[in-house]
Amino acid sequence: MSTATAVDPELLAILRCPESLQPLRLAEDSLLRRLQDQARHGTLQNLQGADVAPNFEALLVREDGKRAYLVRDGIPVMLIDEAVAF
Repeated sequence: MSTATAVDPELLAILRCPESLQPLRLAEDSLLRRLQDQARHGTLQNLQGADVAPNFEALLVREDGKRAYLVRDGIPVMLIDEAVAF
């Protein structure tokens, strides 16, 4: 699944960050690859402090760029503690 099709566009249009209520957008491929590499090397943690598994195919980035929510198997994980800061 490509990043562009990782999330249904209609769903993306209504999703908001559960913490700030800001709109979300799909991350650019360069950011996605960088965070996937960090996850593979064990250096990416979520806001709860747990290591993030590298099995995500997309990221939804908050409008201010301070948080990202992982997309796994086409499903956005919209839990604040599961978000990553970068």
